[in-house]
Amino acid sequence: MFGDELSERKRAILNAIVEAHIEGGDPVGSKFLVQNKQIACSSATIRNEMAELTELGYLEQPHTSAGRVPSELAYRFYVDQLARSYAVTTHEIDEINRLLKVKMTEIDQILSMASKVASVLTNYTGIAVKQKSAQISIKRFEGFVADEENFVLVMMTSAGTIKTKYVRVDTGISPTTVNQLTSVLNANISGLTADDITLPIIMNLESRMGNDAPLIGPIIKCIYEVLHELDSGELKYSGVDRLLQYPEYSDTDQLRTLIGSLERKDEIMELMSGATDDEINVILGSESPVQVMNNSAMVFKPIVKGGKKIGAVGVIGPLRMDYAKVLSTIAGITGRLADMLDDNSLTEGEDTNGRKE
Repeated sequence: MFGDELSERKRAILNAIVEAHIEGGDPVGSKFLVQNKQIACSSATIRNEMAELTELGYLEQPHTSAGRVPSELAYRFYVDQLARSYAVTTHEIDEINRLLKVKMTEIDQILSMASKVASVLTNYTGIAVKQKSAQISIKRFEGFVADEENFVLVMMTSAGTIKTKYVRVDTGISPTTVNQLTSVLNANISGLTADDITLPIIMNLESRMGNDAPLIGPIIKCIYEVLHELDSGELKYSGVDRLLQYPEYSDTDQLRTLIGSLERKDEIMELMSGATDDEINVILGSESPVQVMNNSAMVFKPIVKGGKKIGAVGVIGPLRMDYAKVLSTIAGITGRLADMLDDNSLTEGEDTNGRKE
């Protein structure tokens, strides 16, 4: 197991140094550990252990007269130990429930709110990914007349979401026509992906609608829009400005490059979407394929519904991150989101104008 070469005393000293550096950001010396971390041995013994930890690659010494700072290896050891023991506190659960108590109806709304909650509770940049899937289809169609010139098409998707589109019909539309239309769609389009909806299928729909065949064109456009929107994947982030308060990002060029990576989205989306299980993932510095994150860490956890991964929520911050706080917060947020999804909270949709069904 990683870190097996460390004695219990070395482990205690290393954990104390990591926690002290997270709290203050300064190099940590033996005198500080004796006075503030209740290490039950002398300063000389601690210095010797710190020297050995440095040789093993767990500590670094910025200056010859300074204390030590944790290396990326030390943070990996710390996180791996911590990941087996973190817990969500009652206060954190209450705060997460309070922030997520507003009912949301679309997965992208839920993920957007989750990234904000993650940022607020951890004081880092919150991130959320909506999973890309090439197999999205419409499972069922429903429709009803809104007024003389508009009707609402409700689409229940294989992703577990419900989308609505308002369709304008200049010549007017009756409830009978809407019922016929939804029946034809359910019989011929249900279960098909965007690539499956070919020209012969569209022509067959027009044939079945008879005199109302002109309705099929705008309806197919709505269906394509919904399927491509759900298929594309999306990255949402919140609280990027929070990074400004950390000295690690005092180099404006480095911060600008990191923000540019967030805006390009593809690398981070691929990293978060590629997680192979539903456990919390901690990516430290050079472990990340995103090169500009060498001085940063990313913590995230996938969200699973019905055995399918639909997204992930996490944070980006400095390598000197409060991992105990972050791990419990991300676990709490994703746990609450899983409960919301299991309760079938996705019961409504919105059209592109924000009007509810």
